[in-house]
Order: sequence, then structure tokens, then C-alpha cells
Amino acid sequence: MSFLKNHPFAVEAFFESSLVLTFAVPKEQLQYMIPGCLELDTFNDKWAFIAIAMVQTKGLRPKGFPAFMGNDFFLIGYRVFVRFRNEEGRNLRGLYILKSETNKKKMEVLGNIFTHYDYSTTDISQSWHDDLLQISSLKSGFDLKVRIPGGDHVPLPVGSPFSDWKETRRFAGPLPFTFTYDSSSGKVLVIEGVRKDWKPMPVQVVDHQFSFIKQLGIDNIQLANAFIIRNIPYYWKKGKIEQWSKIDDNSRVS
Repeated sequence: MSFLKNHPFAVEAFFESSLVLTFAVPKEQLQYMIPGCLELDTFNDKWAFIAIAMVQTKGLRPKGFPAFMGNDFFLIGYRVFVRFRNEEGRNLRGLYILKSETNKKKMEVLGNIFTHYDYSTTDISQSWHDDLLQISSLKSGFDLKVRIPGGDHVPLPVGSPFSDWKETRRFAGPLPFTFTYDSSSGKVLVIEGVRKDWKPMPVQVVDHQFSFIKQLGIDNIQLANAFIIRNIPYYWKKGKIEQWSKIDDNSRVS
């Protein structure tokens, strides 16, 4: 029944909020984390990126099912920015999943039946104090404080490789594709996300601690940007499987 993990049907949800922190990493330190079918999506041929997305979903369900059959979950994804050249020669920008977490066991079970994202359940605590949002987890060992709303007057994080928010949006905007690689078959599973009115708003990161990031043992990691989007209908298309062949001299070879 392993075929069930290949996103056999489209899924839809309403994003009440999606808070994304992106960290810049010297590309040499991320190369070993991705399979050979993917390339790092780099900035200035120097920086690669890890993103942490914290998403409050509402009504997550198979696409076309009535809303009352959906479920509300908090989802956390740790992802690497990557590119994949598909069989048609298109260079797709997207994400490679390193780790996935959720606040409910039901999502862990269903997510691990229908995806390769290896979900685990963790505790999630959220609290507000005026415009300061804190999200934390004792089990997963993270604590995040961000000031919302922000705006383009919010300064970029110290050490960010980007010069301004305009440049940041062009490069680190929403990446529609997610990739999973099966090394035994040489097949790549491509999942495309579809959304409208995606308007990320900069937020100020007051403090952040993530045990998972520390455990990666990366040197010179820098917070590059942080955005939030709110109230966005979203859906993921049914997964598409592509056969990968090694690239040599800009052409495919068997």
C-alpha cells in the first residue's frame, strides 16, 4: 500500500496564518542534506536556505469534500529551498522536507499514510501580548517570539544576505512545489501547491531558539527574513511522479 504515500488525491485547506522564517546557510553546508536529483536554490551562488513554516490550517480535507468534513491542524515544516529539472526541461523551484510536525495525532497518522513527510506529534503553545506572538514547544525544543504587524519599515534581520524586503520577496516568495525522492526507483514525487492573493507581510523576530536547527551543526547560519500571510485558500494537487536521470552536459542521460 506504499502508493498511498504519493499524494493520491488533491487536498485543500484554509490557511488562517502561515508564519515563515528563512535562514541563510553557506551552500556547502546544505548540499549533503538533499538528494542528487535536486539542486540547491542559491542566492548570489553563495547562500542556500532553510525555512521553518508554522501554519494554522482550517478545514483540511480531500479537495471537493464539504468543509464540515475537514480538520483543523497546526503544522510545522522544516524545508530546504531547491530546484528540480523535470522531464519537460522545466526548472521548478520548490522545497525539500527535512522534518514535519503537527499538534494532533490524527494528522500524524493520516499524514504518514498519504505523504512521505514523516510527521510527528508535538505540543504547541501560542500566546499573544499586545502585538507580540509567542509560539513554543517543550517537546520539540523551540521558542519563537515575533512582533505582528510589521510592515516594510521593519528592518531586515542583522546579517541577512538581502538588501531590502523587495529583493527578499522576489527570491524567497512562495515556492509552489515540494519534492520527495525514492532512491530505490530513481523516481521523484512532485506536489504542486496552488494559492491566490499571497501577500506576505514582514514581521520582526524578537527572539528564536530551535533545537532542530542547532542539531544540524551548521556554522554561520543567519536569519534572512520572516513573513506572515493570513486568510488564504490553498490546495495541493495530486502528486505527479517523474523518473529522474542524471544530468550531464545540460542534457539527460540514462
